[in-house]
Amino acid sequence: MREAIMGSLALSRVDILDHPAPSIAGEVARIAREQLAPLAAGIDAGTVYPAEVLRKFGAVGAWGSHVPHEGPADLRCAIQAMAVIGEVCGATAFMAWCQNTLVWYTANSTNLKLAKRFGDAFSTGRVLGGTGLSNPMKSFFGIEKLKLKGRKVEGGYIVRGALPWVSNLGPDHYFGAIFEREDDQGIAKGEPGTVMFLADCSDPAITLTPCKPFLAMDGTGTYGVQFRDVFVPEELILADPAGPFVKKIRAGFILLQAGMALGVIRDCINIMDEVDSPLGHINRYLPQQPVHFRDLAAELETETMALARDPYNEEETYWRKVIALRLRAGEASVAAAHAAMLHCGARGYLKSHRAQRRLREAYFVAIVTPATKQLRKMLADS
Repeated sequence: MREAIMGSLALSRVDILDHPAPSIAGEVARIAREQLAPLAAGIDAGTVYPAEVLRKFGAVGAWGSHVPHEGPADLRCAIQAMAVIGEVCGATAFMAWCQNTLVWYTANSTNLKLAKRFGDAFSTGRVLGGTGLSNPMKSFFGIEKLKLKGRKVEGGYIVRGALPWVSNLGPDHYFGAIFEREDDQGIAKGEPGTVMFLADCSDPAITLTPCKPFLAMDGTGTYGVQFRDVFVPEELILADPAGPFVKKIRAGFILLQAGMALGVIRDCINIMDEVDSPLGHINRYLPQQPVHFRDLAAELETETMALARDPYNEEETYWRKVIALRLRAGEASVAAAHAAMLHCGARGYLKSHRAQRRLREAYFVAIVTPATKQLRKMLADS
């Protein structure tokens, strides 16, 4: 029964075969060039949230290809689509990751009513949303305490607390989040129980507060979210308890972020190539050249595609490879953007030049959860 429901949520196996990764990525690239590129500066400045473009990406399959079908899941197409978006706009690639993770949570939930209700809406982009798992992902690795608390009541839970930053949100959006149970039944083996759920931004007990301006990417629909005794019905519960579910989806959560990194790196290479004609005679003295980043990007993509074929792999060696890849991708993004700035010289220092936008976006790839320092801690602890 679950397989039948999940098979109808997005692209069927026949659809996936008829529209392989290059086809979906090609359509996404076309939309990105024609409709996203003119908005990139506004998204960076915070004057534009590209809801309609995100929906168009969903309509051509960008958010549905990684939905599990009869057991296995494959993240390659989703990552490739995200990368071509990232070549145009890193902020929108981040929103793409938010939407993809929301689909990933829903597609992996054992709550069949929830999957049936939301799966197709999320995977086609008709309903947009994100992920509130920054705090939980830190808490599970001993960095922070869970900021949301919940207690069991008839028909669901009452949730209170606040999350400082959740992205790809709006008044009609949803996002995944986790709370710690405060009731007696939430205590298991001396540890607090956790529950993962879908938060409905239209709930009057949920308040979205605009954040202070960021260094970049202000058009990502990022808000502080306040939960004031929000009733979360059982039909919005993704997983109870959350722990085993998070372990299942964590590799996908992290691997999908590789799309952001690959997109930023590719465009940094493009920027270096663009200034080769006027500045190549002097840029050849710089230690990092486009060819170095082409080789590095190829290595990262090859490793990403290999790992993305098997996101449910439970082996510890696989998990370490995922963490190590994500660490390399973040560091490579910053290195590529730094090199692009140096290759551009003074022209890259203009606010109108995208090289400085790429540098700011690259730093985001390195600090978004799991950040560089958390990844290093995870490797040291594993």
